[in-house]
Amino acid sequence: MGMAAESQFHVLAVDDSIIDRKLIEKLLKTSSYQVTTVDSGTKALEFLGLHQNDTINPNTPSSSPNNHQEVEVNLVITDYCMPGMTGYDLLKKIKESSSLRNIPVVIMSSENVPSRITRCLEEGAEEFFLKPVRLSDLSKLRPHMLKTKFKDQHQKQEEKAAFQPPKQQKTEQNLQQQQQQCNNNKRKAIDEGLSPLRRRTR
Repeated sequence: MGMAAESQFHVLAVDDSIIDRKLIEKLLKTSSYQVTTVDSGTKALEFLGLHQNDTINPNTPSSSPNNHQEVEVNLVITDYCMPGMTGYDLLKKIKESSSLRNIPVVIMSSENVPSRITRCLEEGAEEFFLKPVRLSDLSKLRPHMLKTKFKDQHQKQEEKAAFQPPKQQKTEQNLQQQQQQCNNNKRKAIDEGLSPLRRRTR
């Protein structure tokens, strides 16, 4: 069974309700996304490679045996109301992390509370979906993932380009030096009357 091209997009779905988790997983897979589901914000951060103590004490060596960061996550979709860490708390932690802040975050909630929606969007959420999430809602995810993917590629290209100009300058300088040296040698030969042209003629 061949995977669709869109399966390169990996979505991390976070919800404490097993029913909602199964539903969102089914919808995402129908939309040809690769899906990983977890039941809490803490587990989501662990999967993303950010442990809670990392942010509190950066001096502690983060030697985690299972480094999940090798699995690229293109988007996080999370429930708002969860015990322990809420979806809003998870959003804040992701946006505060220098390595994760570019990952788009979408919040889901069964309650339509305008102040809550505004707060999440102001904190950096891309979308706020009301439950039950529909397939038409998920069509809004792709542009956010594409935007981030292009941004990352552009950033990598810029970083590459930043290292190239000095190299180019060096080669240009070397060429100039070689040319100058060549001109100097010719001048010397002419001054000493040892011009190759004069030598050939009898």
